[in-house]
Amino acid sequence: MARLLQDSSKLHPSEWYTATRMQRATTESQKSRSECTIAESWRLVDEIEKTTQKTQSDVNKKLEQRREEIKFWKQELDNKLEQIVHETEILLTFKNRLERALEGCKEPLVVAQKCLLYRQRRVGIDLVRDEVEQELVKEAEVLQGIIALLGRTLEETNEQIRQNRSAKYNLEMDLKDKFTALTIDDYCASLTNDTPHIIYADNAMKLEGNFVSPGDWIDFSNINVEKADKQRNNSLALKAGIDGILSQTANDMRKQCEMVNTAFRNRVKEVKDAKRKLEMLLAMVMDEVAAQEKNIAALKKAIADKEGPVKVAQTRLEARNHRPNVELCFDTVHSSLMREVQEITKNTQRQDALAQAQTELTALSCRQLSLEEEIKVKENTLYIDEVLCMQMRESVYINNY
Repeated sequence: MARLLQDSSKLHPSEWYTATRMQRATTESQKSRSECTIAESWRLVDEIEKTTQKTQSDVNKKLEQRREEIKFWKQELDNKLEQIVHETEILLTFKNRLERALEGCKEPLVVAQKCLLYRQRRVGIDLVRDEVEQELVKEAEVLQGIIALLGRTLEETNEQIRQNRSAKYNLEMDLKDKFTALTIDDYCASLTNDTPHIIYADNAMKLEGNFVSPGDWIDFSNINVEKADKQRNNSLALKAGIDGILSQTANDMRKQCEMVNTAFRNRVKEVKDAKRKLEMLLAMVMDEVAAQEKNIAALKKAIADKEGPVKVAQTRLEARNHRPNVELCFDTVHSSLMREVQEITKNTQRQDALAQAQTELTALSCRQLSLEEEIKVKENTLYIDEVLCMQMRESVYINNY
């Protein structure tokens, strides 16, 4: 029993108390450290929560700002697209006007050229480069110049339409991209921490693709807008130019057409006056021909009428030449018979009046033929100018396109 009480393996009560105090102290220390750790953890959790919420709120605001920015540019692009489409549609109507104006120039040009060809059929003295021909040549030149001008303007219009469509294409592509970007950002804005099916995306942080800076992003759309504005302004200027060209060319064509028609009317009147005067001269010449024919007939009759008296006188002289002897006297009867025969013979031998009359008749006949030919020339000219040309020109009408 004494050995049990003195067993050295047993601890002293003080050690037990010391160990107990150490356990309590250690436990309380551990508890204190644990409580500090828990407190720090809650502080960190709270801080992280606040930081996360602030960051997410900031991202949401920036996302909303970005959406508004995209909407702004999308509206700008929409407006410019609507404007350029509207201008292109109007320019297409101007193109149709130019095409119709160009087509409308063909008939007047053909008519002018036909008139020039028809007038080559004039003959004689009427084949002259008169005012009508000068105005017709000028009309053909004016029409050819107008056709060339309208053709160049039509080419410019086609090129402007192409430029407008290019600007429209760029706007549409930009709008398409803006729509896609806005759809994506709308989706992103709709996401919350409680949204189902959100996932971890390990590769999301990798900058893949050709990222552009915000400045380049704005510049890209701004360039498209400026190009659309430029083409729209060019279209407006071109439309004003086309309006002026169509108005001026129509006025020039109408003015020259009237100049030609006036020249035709004056020339027809002039030729008709000349024809009427020629017909009057022809009538006068024909009257003179008839008078000269009567004169020649009278002269011939007068000459024929002298045959009887001269025969009587010569017979008398022949008979009196057979008087016998002294009766063959050169008496007053014989001398009078001699004078009568000489006078009648002399008068019948003077046929210069008849020859002159026949010469004049020949000249009058030639003049008659010449006048008749000249009248036919005038009739041919009148047929060409009044019937072929002027009637054909009645179908020409200059429209305002």
